[in-house]
Amino acid sequence: MNPEGEVSGDPESPPVPTNRARGIGLGTQILIGMVVGSALGAFLGEQVEVVQPIGDLFIRMLVLAAVPLVFFNLLAGLTALSDVRIFGRLAGKIMSYYVVTDLVAISLGIGAMALLRPGVGMQLSEQVEGPVGTVPSIAEVLLGMVPTNVFQAFVEGNVVQLVVISVLLGIATLLIGGKAADRLAEAYQDLATLFRKLVDLILLIAPVGIGALMAVTVGRYGTQLIGPMTKFILGVWAAQFLVFLGYMILLQFFTARSPGRFLRETGPLWATTVATTSSLASLSVGLEMAEKISLPRAVYSFTLPLGAQLNKDGTSVMLGAVLLFTAQAAGVDFAPAAFLTILLVGLLLSEGSGGIPGGGFVIALIYVQAFNLPIEVAAIVGGIYRLVDMGNTTVNIMGDMVGTSIVADSEARRT
Repeated sequence: MNPEGEVSGDPESPPVPTNRARGIGLGTQILIGMVVGSALGAFLGEQVEVVQPIGDLFIRMLVLAAVPLVFFNLLAGLTALSDVRIFGRLAGKIMSYYVVTDLVAISLGIGAMALLRPGVGMQLSEQVEGPVGTVPSIAEVLLGMVPTNVFQAFVEGNVVQLVVISVLLGIATLLIGGKAADRLAEAYQDLATLFRKLVDLILLIAPVGIGALMAVTVGRYGTQLIGPMTKFILGVWAAQFLVFLGYMILLQFFTARSPGRFLRETGPLWATTVATTSSLASLSVGLEMAEKISLPRAVYSFTLPLGAQLNKDGTSVMLGAVLLFTAQAAGVDFAPAAFLTILLVGLLLSEGSGGIPGGGFVIALIYVQAFNLPIEVAAIVGGIYRLVDMGNTTVNIMGDMVGTSIVADSEARRT
């Protein structure tokens, strides 16, 4: 594809490390780790909590890599463009679509948990006493988006501020133009690749880390886990299916494409999203499918890379679900007025997930922590996160493809 369609990183590099020497993929290793961890937890009970630091270490390492990965991936995607005028026109259309669908997705995730109430009745070994904390106001959220010190945003790991910084720097890089902009864009892409490789290294311990989390969870909560987590997964999948139906309706009414034919022609993409659970890993296949179904390159070369970073409808469903699930387990009720702030914070954080396997889980922990809820409750989801992430990634990428189709048809009507 042409230089304007270049995306950050090496699209042919493996998205997830595999143990080829033993012929066992990472996904299989994680499932084995979950089974072994669950068995140990069921057998040893609370004594298995001795492995808690292993799970904590895995979470810390993911958080360590998440901040620079989000920053440089987004910069690499934005600076792949060569004409800031195209950016302005397309950005307005696609960002409107991304914002609306993300807000709907978060609402559906919250609605599913409010209906099924999987967290209600969970007996925690550590009860939450007193007020958990106050929800930040809209003004605080908006002001908090803009840092007073760029380096402080990195030190504090403030993902939302880093998204704002990277967008501003990306636009500034485009406005510079010339060889300087080319050099900067290349540097952004190299750094994004570097931090994706760092995540690959961290994921090598994923089977052990997630196995430890599962062991502690089962050992601590025992059979209480089965019912709530089954309801949680089904609730998330149901909400994501509603988002999928919404996509098909939008495709039917706002494009000339048949939903059935669209799904058939892009079939390889959905197999990739389920297998890799990585939006960035699926991006190269998405670009090929966009070419196959005759979407204009001038549109998809921008909207798909940007969507891989900013449009996270599947992740948004999960974020809303995790937040309310954690609040239910902790016995916390949100006032109706708080949900506007919840939607806004969820929207901002969903745009900061890294597009890698497990990236949404890191953002979910940050989301829960932002509302002063017990992060150890949200960490329970880590044990079954891959099952949730299959739906997350598929819905994320499908939203990008449908949004690109809508924008492409609107651009065609201009001519």
